[in-house]
Amino acid sequence: MRVQRTFKIDSLEQSKKALFDWSRGHQHVVWLDSNSHTDKYSSFEACLAVGASQILKNADGLNDFLQQENDWLFGYFSYDFKNELEELSSWNADSLNFPTIQFFQPSKLIIVLDGHLHFNYLEHCSDEIQQDYKDIFIVQPQNALHKQDDPIKIKMRIHKDAYFEKANRFLEHIHRGDIYEANFCQEFYAENVSLDPWETYDRLNRISEPPFAAFLGLGENYLMCASPERYIKKMGDKVISQPIKGTARRGEDDKEDNVIKKELVQDQKERSENIMITDLVRNDLSKSAIKGSVNVEELCKVYTFKQVHQLISTVVSMVPGGKNPLELIRETFPMGSMTGAPKISAMKIIEELEETKRGLYSGAVGYFAPNGNMDFNVVIRSILYNASEKYVSFSVGSAITSKSIPENEYAECLLKAKAMRTVLEQD
Repeated sequence: MRVQRTFKIDSLEQSKKALFDWSRGHQHVVWLDSNSHTDKYSSFEACLAVGASQILKNADGLNDFLQQENDWLFGYFSYDFKNELEELSSWNADSLNFPTIQFFQPSKLIIVLDGHLHFNYLEHCSDEIQQDYKDIFIVQPQNALHKQDDPIKIKMRIHKDAYFEKANRFLEHIHRGDIYEANFCQEFYAENVSLDPWETYDRLNRISEPPFAAFLGLGENYLMCASPERYIKKMGDKVISQPIKGTARRGEDDKEDNVIKKELVQDQKERSENIMITDLVRNDLSKSAIKGSVNVEELCKVYTFKQVHQLISTVVSMVPGGKNPLELIRETFPMGSMTGAPKISAMKIIEELEETKRGLYSGAVGYFAPNGNMDFNVVIRSILYNASEKYVSFSVGSAITSKSIPENEYAECLLKAKAMRTVLEQD
């Protein structure tokens, strides 16, 4: 049972900063921030979940909680959860070593919505609400982690020539008819790194300001995520998925931006990428949808972010009342935008040609709500950090289709890597 109290806020920006800074004192943290992007499927401006009343690291425990408890869960599914859903395996190197699944029931949940802070505390710590409110808004220096003394030197796991060779092998599979499309990802990394995850997230978020930003700190494992993409949301009996496929750079001014957006929406290669994945998402949602309810609300719509323009489609469906949200994850995970089509064949080829386990990259971070709703992003445009191993990593990818030119795909990867690289390599 939770105790709720609400406080009016004067400054949205200052309140969010104070909340996020306050989270430093906790071992289990999930911070979700919409950066004031709003649409008809928005739930809140931001929320902070801290303190672990229960910790769940497997699907069975997660399912039992959702069936038996009526409360919030925050956490993630890593990409390698796919191995529990299909006859797949992952033998590639993994230097991050995050658990495959990790969720926690937060002792303290604070939601920023409609100009107010909504405190939702478990009963055993509800007497701390007033003091926490005071602590959050007392201006005092926070204890930062040790900062990197020298600029971080980023290394590439797959160098340019090897990338071209692998991209051509994807194309061979496509020309043979094994797959139509595959998302090919590569890792950038650095070793012996000490950084401040909160500060790093703040810098990444400020240069990106995406609608599905997330910070996750679970012990020594950290995610700093500037994702523009929603994987899946359940609102009552409605399910929403918003795959991204199709990327273009930002222009120098509005005039150039408009030209680039027009070119993007008319680009047949970019459109075909998006349409193939939209069709895959339609198929995934149809597994449990009420017959005839799967609908594409938006197809290849251009959305503009601080770093790039993207083509986004919105696919919705209706499910029977009481549908288990975890079953929706099982039926649709991993998201089509990060795999390819057909999904199983694409994932097998991805494992063969990529150099590292994806881990949390191209997984999903989000929450399950007490009323059976849920909302998860796609973990892209993200920095991952294992503080005990002093290992930092980010990955980027692009969709390989029959029309792909490896040099162009490589350039797209570098464009997507720009924000993370800028954050990590700055002095």
